[in-house]
Parts: sequence; C-alpha cells; structure tokens
Amino acid sequence: MEKPPATRADLLSRLKSLGIDVNTVEHPPVFTVEESRSLRGKIPGAHTKNLFLKCKKGTLWLIVALENAQINLKVLHKRLGSRPLSFGRAELLQEVLGVPPGSVTPFSLINDTHQRVSVVLDADMMRHEILNFHPLVNTATTSIARDGLLVFIRDCGHEPMILTFNEDDAARQETYATTSS
Repeated sequence: MEKPPATRADLLSRLKSLGIDVNTVEHPPVFTVEESRSLRGKIPGAHTKNLFLKCKKGTLWLIVALENAQINLKVLHKRLGSRPLSFGRAELLQEVLGVPPGSVTPFSLINDTHQRVSVVLDADMMRHEILNFHPLVNTATTSIARDGLLVFIRDCGHEPMILTFNEDDAARQETYATTSS
C-alpha cells in the first residue's frame, strides 16, 4: 500500500530540511485565481496558477505559471512535443499529486514519488524573486524564493522545463531557434 500523501506539516518540514526559507499566510479557502485576487495586498511576490494536464497517451504535466499567463492548450501540446492535452481528472490528481482540485501546486510534487509528472515552469514567472503557491491546501499561501522552488522541485526528482507562454514571445523564440540552427 502506498503511503498517505504528505501533509502541509510534512512539506514545511521538508523545505526546512533543504534550508529553504518560506513564509506562509493563512486565509479563507480559495479555489480559483479570481478568488485569490483578494489576497494581493497582503502577500507580496508573484501570484500563480497551476494546471494538471494529461495527454491522450497518458503523459501527465504540471504547468506552473503567472496567474495572468495566457496558456493555449491547442498550441501548448505541440511545443511540449506531446499529444493533445486536457485537464486531468480529480481522481488522478489525488492519486498522483495527493491534492484535490483547487490545491494544485508545485509543492505537490512531494507526493509524486514515481516521477509520473513532467513539470513546466513559466519563464515570465521565473523572473520574479518571490513566488506564491498553496502549501498542499487552499487555505494558505506559501511564499518561496525562485531558487528555493528549483531546489525543492529537483529534490523531488524532477527537472523542470522552463517555457515562455506569452504567444508573441514564444513565436519569436521559435523563429529564432529555427533560424539560428
């Protein structure tokens, strides 16, 4: 039998053991980016959204981006070298990342002990020093330094892909890659 998913206390203990300083703020439950906007003045740093996606072949993706990033799923799968993408079912999310919908976070990689999920980080988000995510529950927000997030993700056995989601920047990036080869 698999062990139960990590708790918020387990997560904070793991971060501490890695020497990663975080700050956690309690708040009422928030399930969407819209609901979380009321917290902006109270929590400094970049605010984010997280998408748990699955391709038709079964590959799982965790997309971590700035809350206002425009993510076009009809194009994204091509950029990832994947089949078409759809949102992963709540049961699969719970099985793989150990969190319910509304609590998806890169911190949930602590529960992906079999490295089933491929992680994609928004390049624009990674320009910010401080990033904000739920600590496995949507009743709090934990602020972490960008470099600390990378240390944590790698400690969980994942090497994140960093990708530009802004369509104009992505088109320029792809054009440059094609012409510079």
